[in-house]
Amino acid sequence: MKPGLTLAFAGSTHRHLVSHLHPGDGNEAAAILICSSSPGLRRRLVVRETIAVPYMACSLRAPDAVVWPGSYIEQAIDVAEPEGLTIILLHSHPGGWLDFSHVDDESDARVIPGIFEGVGGQHGSAVMTADGAVRARIYASDMSHEEVDLVTVADDEIRNWWVDGIVKGIPSGRPMAFTGAMTAELARLSAVVIGVSGTGSIVAEQLARLGFGRIVMVDPDRVEMKNLNRILNATFEDATSGRLKVEMFADAIASFRGPEVAVPIPTEIGNREAVETVAQCDVIFSCVDSQDGRQFADLIASAFLIPLFDVGVVIPTYNDGGKAAIGDVCGRIDYVHPGGSTLADRSVYTPEGLRAEYMRRVNPKAYEEELAAGYIKGVVEEAPSVITLNMRASSAVVAEFVARTFPFRQESNGLYARTIFSLAACDEDHFSEEDFERKDNRLLGRGAAEPLLGLPALRREGKDTQ
Repeated sequence: MKPGLTLAFAGSTHRHLVSHLHPGDGNEAAAILICSSSPGLRRRLVVRETIAVPYMACSLRAPDAVVWPGSYIEQAIDVAEPEGLTIILLHSHPGGWLDFSHVDDESDARVIPGIFEGVGGQHGSAVMTADGAVRARIYASDMSHEEVDLVTVADDEIRNWWVDGIVKGIPSGRPMAFTGAMTAELARLSAVVIGVSGTGSIVAEQLARLGFGRIVMVDPDRVEMKNLNRILNATFEDATSGRLKVEMFADAIASFRGPEVAVPIPTEIGNREAVETVAQCDVIFSCVDSQDGRQFADLIASAFLIPLFDVGVVIPTYNDGGKAAIGDVCGRIDYVHPGGSTLADRSVYTPEGLRAEYMRRVNPKAYEEELAAGYIKGVVEEAPSVITLNMRASSAVVAEFVARTFPFRQESNGLYARTIFSLAACDEDHFSEEDFERKDNRLLGRGAAEPLLGLPALRREGKDTQ
């Protein structure tokens, strides 16, 4: 069963909460989550802010109980009320029992109605064990409640806790990589591939064969003759008819997975409809060849706390006695977890690069003049699609996802925030999260607040900025 209700944490937020709720003294502690929402039919709550209740403020902290003042709930209501955000009361279970006790039930019955008086919408409670596992439930205004199907954390590892995998307060273990159990979990998850061309088509093929339950594909372009050397499943007939890439690939996936798996979105990723659809997914694969495409993927990942995998390939050349020569044949894989360094922090896209792409689109002549004058530094030409290089990079980015979600590496995943390989040098280099300077990310956990992604151009008509 696919998750109907999800609670998502940024890795940095989750680590902070584990540290606060489990200080090592064996007593319960408390915090408050303030959550944004995602647009669309799937209900996906993303943790925007947290309020850690100080230990000294609690009138009781015991191994099986915690009592804390209502002033912190009032503080949370003040934050949540202007945008109608969701408040979730979180406390620890140091004993390791991932379930709600009768004490928890009685506490919710007293406290949750007061939150509804201050803020409409939906609110809830949650418990966390010392290993970071979280179980949550959401109440309606009549105090009926439903369990959160999936709690997910995007950090160096992508951690998923399924409520139907918890038996007598003990969660099931994680599936082993490359097994049927992994396939069974992927069948419950959704992925998006942005850009379905040289690398993107190969990524989408792998995701479909691995068993993802839903694969969204975003690309406005049509199949051309020049694409046939790099886009999987593309045919001569697709090229002559100018068929949309995403529709062609959706039919290909349907031929071996059935009609309910692939979702084609034949628009630019900067389109509001595309952003809202991507925000419903569990993981993003960015396979574009433009800086503005990567920027949108980066912003969506931050706002909706979705893990992001970005892949790029390039063949730089140089002048060798008047002839062009290959300098290298290389690829790059970046894994971005919300709360860590972004693609912008890593200079995968830059203000100068974004401006150059904009100039090239709207005023090609001016772009060429500035480039000739040295105002815009030349960007390394993206390689003509070479299927062997694309296969290498696309396999690596999907393997990176598997390593993060179903860990199998002998070293820490934290050492592999970026991987760069050179086929010319037969070399591979890795960079850790600490190798990149992380800037303040005001978009983190913003969710569907208007304007969407903080961009005025994406504001829904009639909505004010929040």
